[in-house]
Amino acid sequence: MLIDKRVTEFVEELGSNSPAPGGGSAAALVGSLGAALSLMVCNFTEGKPKFSSVQEEIVQIKEKGIALKHRLLEYVDLDTDAFNEVMKAYKLPKETEAEKAHRSEKIQEATIQATLLPLKVAESCVEVLKLSIRVLTIGNPNTACDASVSGVTAYAGFQGAIFNVKINLGSIKDEEFLQNIRAKITELQAEADKTYHLILDKAKEVIG
Repeated sequence: MLIDKRVTEFVEELGSNSPAPGGGSAAALVGSLGAALSLMVCNFTEGKPKFSSVQEEIVQIKEKGIALKHRLLEYVDLDTDAFNEVMKAYKLPKETEAEKAHRSEKIQEATIQATLLPLKVAESCVEVLKLSIRVLTIGNPNTACDASVSGVTAYAGFQGAIFNVKINLGSIKDEEFLQNIRAKITELQAEADKTYHLILDKAKEVIG
């Protein structure tokens, strides 16, 4: 599994001439780093008398952050698996009409799954962005930089995931599916951009 590799091993494989892992797995990993940084802020805020008024929310944020971190780490490998399924479908035989039809069907199925996976990554990164702005606002100010990096990292993961969604759309024939995905992209992009700019504004206020 990719997530069981050493950091240096993963980076080397990412930079190799292998088509996977690629941008999708990297986006998921980046998102998980954003979640981890929000958890760091929670751990430096939780249990501190100075922040007694926000303890309940910090605990809730921590629970969400742990779940998001694990989910995004799972997506690192699942994204590569989804890409490999697309490649496998393209290698199916196409000598007869029946084989061509079967191959086309499998390519569509695999490409749809390879589109839905990074969409899940994007959705999770938006949730991390929401945690980032909250911990930047209510968390221990000594970790304001970490909270800010959580936000910009999560946004990078989000945008990377959206790129991986969009790249597949031109190969999909299901118009209803395409319409739904494009609408979802628009919704997520607006939410991510709004939260990201809130983070930048707050970081400027707190850090300078």
